[in-house]
Amino acid sequence: MTTEAEPQGTVVRYEPRGAARELFRTRASEVAMAGPAGTGKSLACLFRMHLAALTNPGIRCLIVRKTAVSLSATTLVTYEKKVAAHALAAGIVTWFGGSPREAAAYRYDNKSRIVVGGMDKPEKVLSSEYDLVFADEATELTETDWETLGTRLRNGVLAWQQQMAACNPAQPKHWIKQRSKRGTMTMLNSRHHDNPAYVRADGTLTAQGADYMAKLDALTGVRKLRYRDGIWAAAEGLIYEGWDEAAHLIKPFKIPDSWTRWLVVDFGFTNPFVCQWWAEDPDGRLYLYREIYRTKRLVEDHAKDILRLVTDDDGEWTEPKPRAVICDHDAEDRATLEKHLGLGTWPAKKGVSDGIQAAQSRLKVQGDGKPRLFLVRGALAEVDPLLVEAKKPTCTEEEITGYVWAVKPGGEAKEAPVKEHDHGMDCVRYIVAQRDLTATTRVRWL
Repeated sequence: MTTEAEPQGTVVRYEPRGAARELFRTRASEVAMAGPAGTGKSLACLFRMHLAALTNPGIRCLIVRKTAVSLSATTLVTYEKKVAAHALAAGIVTWFGGSPREAAAYRYDNKSRIVVGGMDKPEKVLSSEYDLVFADEATELTETDWETLGTRLRNGVLAWQQQMAACNPAQPKHWIKQRSKRGTMTMLNSRHHDNPAYVRADGTLTAQGADYMAKLDALTGVRKLRYRDGIWAAAEGLIYEGWDEAAHLIKPFKIPDSWTRWLVVDFGFTNPFVCQWWAEDPDGRLYLYREIYRTKRLVEDHAKDILRLVTDDDGEWTEPKPRAVICDHDAEDRATLEKHLGLGTWPAKKGVSDGIQAAQSRLKVQGDGKPRLFLVRGALAEVDPLLVEAKKPTCTEEEITGYVWAVKPGGEAKEAPVKEHDHGMDCVRYIVAQRDLTATTRVRWL
């Protein structure tokens, strides 16, 4: 596909196939590009928006993800390098970093705008009206998020208003799948042969495609079904069956200084190093509110990152210090962490079965209508691009729905989880075991 946008005379070349071609034709008010990883879903939506902005002066568009940090690290990189590179270089499109009164945006010289932002900080992005909205990795959003975005489609410069989503499949009961079943949303099923970078017109793989498909073929379990085969699949033998995003995944909030804080660490280098910040309220509920989840960094560098997140320029702590730093048992890594943090560490209680049972118990909704364990949305401090490329979990939240029981050769479930993509889950066990399974000394003051 080659299009020329007036008055700039910009030539944009893009070859949409399959579902991508259908995306450019449909005028459905809600449309989802869904399919395996690497089929060009996000690219198609970004080109759709970029071309609309070039050829329709004065329109307003929005690119959004659940968190602003994930948008900057993924979607906007694709936009700048693969979609709008020529327009940015020519000055036809310029970047505006935002101000107290206006959201960050790509400004087109024909007065069109593409605003960018995350639903973790919705004030600016939801304060305006749009002609097109694109939600990348839309499975991260709640249905309320999606419907709220839809209420902003009222700018009226385009003759048609549209809300687009790009996503990999999730569990079959996910709201995107159910919305498409009800006919509220048009689902376009994207496949690898839709991506000319990976598959030639004759169906053979390019060198880049062969390398990428090999990575997908190496996936296992539910992740392979979703990312390789494009199936809306639930994990068999799911350990935390009580996990419910509506109940356990909550919006960021200001945590009172009076709440107890904990740090929980699982060491790794090739596998992710995980550091979780937990807050405990007066009723004993636990909240995961910040997280480091990174590969290929030394413990001493992680320690610097930890301190950077909790101290000011003078080295003063900006939040309460943790009551304890609970760690995996590696003695050398613990010593290194203690040296660079200036804090002592406690060895984690690592019993797997009792730790899982205690965590399962905390996920149950109690008589007051609340569970006793929560994850705060947007807790991840920094996205690891290596994990994104490998289609592996990038945070604890992404591990939960793939955390399953191992199966014996005869098909019987073992009393142990599959030891894969479980680094954040180990930390969850450690903090729950520390609070619920560790005997405490009772002291009576006279």
